[in-house]
Amino acid sequence: MQDNIISKNKLESFDELFESYQSATVLTREEKVKKVVGQLDAWCGNKEGILQIYKRIAALNQAGIFKGTPWENPSKLVPQLVNGTFKSGHPNSTYELLSELRMLAIARGEIQASENSMEEAEIYLQEVLVLNLEFVFNEPQEETRLLMSEHELNKVHSLFGFISDQIQLSKVKASLVDELVLICEQRPVVTEKQRRIIALVKEKIDLDPKDPADENLLAFQRSIYRPSIGTEGKTYQEYEDYLKTLSEAQLIVEADQMSEGMLSNGLVSSYHASLLLFLVKNKHYEVVGRCLGLNESGLALFSEYQEFVCTLIVDVIHPSNAQCIYGLAKSLENGVLSRSAVRAGLHNLQTISLHPNVKERIIKSVGSAKAEVSPKQFLIGALLRILGQPLGVGQGNNPTCQSSRGISMWSQHAPAKLIHMVHAAAVHNDLSFRFEGKEIKYSETALGLVQNLDHQLDAVSVTLVPMLDKIYNEMMRRASGRGEDPHKWVNPGLYGQWIQIGFASAYDYLSNAIVDFEGFVKIFYAMCHPEYNGGHRLVYPNPVGIFITSAKGEMLGFHAISLLRVEKDPQGITRAYFLNPNNEGRQNWGQGICPSVYGNGENHGESSLPIHEFAGRIYAFHYNTLDATAKMEEVPQNEVDKVKELAKNSWGKSYTWLEIKKQW
Repeated sequence: MQDNIISKNKLESFDELFESYQSATVLTREEKVKKVVGQLDAWCGNKEGILQIYKRIAALNQAGIFKGTPWENPSKLVPQLVNGTFKSGHPNSTYELLSELRMLAIARGEIQASENSMEEAEIYLQEVLVLNLEFVFNEPQEETRLLMSEHELNKVHSLFGFISDQIQLSKVKASLVDELVLICEQRPVVTEKQRRIIALVKEKIDLDPKDPADENLLAFQRSIYRPSIGTEGKTYQEYEDYLKTLSEAQLIVEADQMSEGMLSNGLVSSYHASLLLFLVKNKHYEVVGRCLGLNESGLALFSEYQEFVCTLIVDVIHPSNAQCIYGLAKSLENGVLSRSAVRAGLHNLQTISLHPNVKERIIKSVGSAKAEVSPKQFLIGALLRILGQPLGVGQGNNPTCQSSRGISMWSQHAPAKLIHMVHAAAVHNDLSFRFEGKEIKYSETALGLVQNLDHQLDAVSVTLVPMLDKIYNEMMRRASGRGEDPHKWVNPGLYGQWIQIGFASAYDYLSNAIVDFEGFVKIFYAMCHPEYNGGHRLVYPNPVGIFITSAKGEMLGFHAISLLRVEKDPQGITRAYFLNPNNEGRQNWGQGICPSVYGNGENHGESSLPIHEFAGRIYAFHYNTLDATAKMEEVPQNEVDKVKELAKNSWGKSYTWLEIKKQW
């Protein structure tokens, strides 16, 4: 990272360089413009640098910095192309940055452009902001992380932070509503992105309660800032005093309104925590279930374990830790708290002392401003969220999809094991696994994939992921050199012995080629497609490896996901439903393949694709050798051909294809 302040000498040096460029001849101009753009690129890593460039943008434009480039005429620029240009790197990304600053200057009347009015420039920038919220909030998608360097990410984040301070967003309200709906439908465990968008709207857009177009944005705002009638116009302290004056019937109204807002979008208000704590401490137990928004099974479980749940509420929940209320409610509804091992594990966590290194990581993840809540409260609160929302776990800006996938799997199918790992890691800042009869200990292993952990994670993930990452990497090292994909042994070693023994890989390590892809596809369909596997459903999440492809279908890298189920959607199309732990299930994988997160039968947190499109991006999965191989020939050739065409015309271009038949 650069210093926030650019020295006077550097500014003077650039101004001299710029004067030299202005006076350059036709022969020297190209070389001088490269130096100018290169120097500007070096300034882009923070808002101060962006400000200094903005102060000079009118002069740069006047001097013809855009002459002869695709950015020469601002009226011909297309907002949809901005994202891809930033991902292409310097010098294109630097010209794109200069172009956005020029458009901002036009919108503010500081540059006159005959082709663009101030209003048109403002609308252009509004669209660019909405299309690039991953840069506004510094939450890059998987493709972005693979394509962009740390400097480039800092550059665009600084730019969009600068622009968002200057631009009114009133013209893009519908786009912001769509964005909020699609994020919230995924029910992520970490909710900062939604909250920042809602806060941005509150700060930047005047909403009219009488305007139907503003109704949805106001509903999102109310769910956080004014979730019930009783909270209107009251601080948290005033609301807590107000609760003491209410009758039981009035408390029920408050509880119903609170839970309605929470269940509609998965966001919890700090007022909700105040109400829930008041109800528990004053023994209004019959209202607690309504405050949590529990369904019939959740109410039954709360009634059975009322004392345990209420103790958990008092010990863990706080207005600054309110989001875990949603996780607690879902943990009651999905029955995980009915397991004695889970309750024992949660009880034990309340008695431990955290290791100083773990405390430090948790504080970094939640921010020091929330010091009134202890790191242990945040840790248990995050654990409740994960147990209740196992498909909401994300990897943040870290190459740790395997670790995040594991946390999700354990929370679904081995919750007591997950709690035990959290306990050991939190107390000792250490973790050990048994792999092929030998122990692997975090504290004794070499570096993993993560060198600098991005702490924009939940407290459970910042506790476990650094350890899981190193342990996974050590397992991969030990399993390498066997002539096959190491994941064949590492997946059951890391996740658990319920992973199927059979392992299918499209890639052959010995020949460095794609071998018998048709057989690979047939095994996949015979393993999971109800029409060809006897109507069987998947019992456990299947750890699947996929090729990451760009919006053009180009091969970018590899990614770990979990295949959860294969079923027909409401339209009768057979779809694969899967967990993508990279924070955002909506992506463009090229060839018209765009996973959806809502509207095609997805549960909260799932992504989905028609099964042939999903199969066209996978390269490895586990299967039951006793079942799948016997059903391979039932898979029709036309299904195989559809998948093969998608694969060969995208990631497959990066490999040699051999038609040799394998023994599956």
